[in-house]
Amino acid sequence: MFAKSTKTQNVFGPSLTWLAGKLGAWVWMQWDELRHAAAVIGTVLCVCIQPRHWGRAARKAFALQILSIGIEPLWFVGAVAVFVGISVVMQLTFWTGEAGQSQLLGPLLVTVVARELGPVLINLIVIVRSGSAMTTELGVLKINGEVSALEAQGGDPFLQLVVPRVLGTAVSTFCLTIVFILVTFASGYLFAAWTGQGSRDLLLFVDTVSRAVQPKDVLNIFAKSIAPALFASASCCIGGLGVGRSVTEIPHATQRALTRSVAGLFVISTVVSLLTYL
Repeated sequence: MFAKSTKTQNVFGPSLTWLAGKLGAWVWMQWDELRHAAAVIGTVLCVCIQPRHWGRAARKAFALQILSIGIEPLWFVGAVAVFVGISVVMQLTFWTGEAGQSQLLGPLLVTVVARELGPVLINLIVIVRSGSAMTTELGVLKINGEVSALEAQGGDPFLQLVVPRVLGTAVSTFCLTIVFILVTFASGYLFAAWTGQGSRDLLLFVDTVSRAVQPKDVLNIFAKSIAPALFASASCCIGGLGVGRSVTEIPHATQRALTRSVAGLFVISTVVSLLTYL
């Protein structure tokens, strides 16, 4: 029996050691990438408040990011908001009325749509739509030598490539979140009023929702919109500029950047909710 026990330990010992080593290496790699993203975000926030860093090239790149991320997808975001308003807001209006708990409509709408659904959905749209494009674009610039050429000409790749993209993504995501919330509320109210499932008094609906909004809700919406967008854009910039000399590295870098961005979105949203409401 002693020999059998020793043999079992010899079989599982190396496997457990290998698994622990792999797990430790993965945790350390994630921690290193998190520190790198935090350093990029911190540097961007410090640089953006200094006017001397906002040259013509940086301002133009920032405007292009706002146009690409914040304005071009407005129709798509509006369409998604209409479907969410019809499916979520109308149902909450109907069921709170059926249950005789109409006073809960405002808090439920703020909690479900404004605090949780809006920021998460918009960040997902921005990550899927713009994150992959950002990583691929920077990867192509790196492989083609345009980043090195920019440095040779005396330009700063961080100021001209990273700062506008990170800030443009954060500002666009916040603005799209506000648009999404407003369109969702409006479409849900209109559809409920049209079908006769809710009150047709617009002022009553607006008063019900506005009374449910508290200062911590505003802080929550702001943090859940800005923080994940900063992390996602920083991760995509790191992934794009971190490729080597082969084009085949770009898909892998894009996949890793998107995975980190989506994981960071849910982790940051959870942490913000815990810090705000617990």
